[in-house]
Amino acid sequence: MFAEALGRLDELARSAVAILPGLLIAVAIFGLGLLVARGVRGGVRRAAQMRHAPAGSAAVLGRIAGGTTVMVAFLVAASVAFPSVSAADLFNLLGIGGVAIGFAFRDVLQNLLAGILILLTRPFVIGDQIRAGSHEGTVEDVWVRATVLRTYDNQRILIPNATLFTDKITVITAHEHRRLQFPLTIGNGDDIREARRVITTALRETGGVLADPPPEALVTGLGAAGVDMVGRFWINPPRRRDAVDALDHAISNVKEALTAAGIDLPYPTSQVLFHNQTESVDGDRTRQREGWPAGAHPPPSRRQAEREHTAESSSRPSSEEA
Repeated sequence: MFAEALGRLDELARSAVAILPGLLIAVAIFGLGLLVARGVRGGVRRAAQMRHAPAGSAAVLGRIAGGTTVMVAFLVAASVAFPSVSAADLFNLLGIGGVAIGFAFRDVLQNLLAGILILLTRPFVIGDQIRAGSHEGTVEDVWVRATVLRTYDNQRILIPNATLFTDKITVITAHEHRRLQFPLTIGNGDDIREARRVITTALRETGGVLADPPPEALVTGLGAAGVDMVGRFWINPPRRRDAVDALDHAISNVKEALTAAGIDLPYPTSQVLFHNQTESVDGDRTRQREGWPAGAHPPPSRRQAEREHTAESSSRPSSEEA
């Protein structure tokens, strides 16, 4: 029994000696792979920055490329260290493990892939102001799992990348210029051409409003209170703070200019009419007063009209007496 144990130890020692060169080569290959991964990480980061990608996005892409290189180096080193294990066996093992991990971390992997696609396609960049669903704010960072959004009231919101990649989003600062507009109503008796001239002049004199494209004043309909119009103008830059200030100044200047020009800014009014159902003309749309003052000769009441009609009938001779 002792001799059998010694034989097994001798066999293990010979096996270790046999695989030792392969292990050393595998370690060297893996170390070289780490160096290559570092170079790949830096190269991808520089390439992303050459495409004017944000520093955070470039760093994330570099880490992903470096991690992929390290994994490939590990597979090659494992194949060299253990010749009995082929590359196909390793890939099959990774495939089975990948399926299990995929089912377990489906949402995490979905956000990971969506984050990579967002970094590659760049529908928005850090510093843009976007609107996603009911959330609106400035993009502070793009992580692999989520995008960091800072709202206008200084709150931080983490939106999953899968939501941003699949749902509709509005990039408010995608272009340099942005058009703003506000509604207004002038009186029915006011001159539309004069009102349009006053509005556009006031908009041109407002700070922050661009001269090209020029401001506009368009008629949108005939409302209950007067003529409905809309004032339009463009600003640059199109950020939220600039838009709020520009609208404030534009509406204030237009209101003051219209008032100074004598142009009415009416508001909706209601008129309530009461029917006097005691009048004899009640129901006669050609004679009914509709609640307006009766004047010098108001219509008689219904009872008075009935008495007069009865008296007239009694005083009229009948056909037999005639």
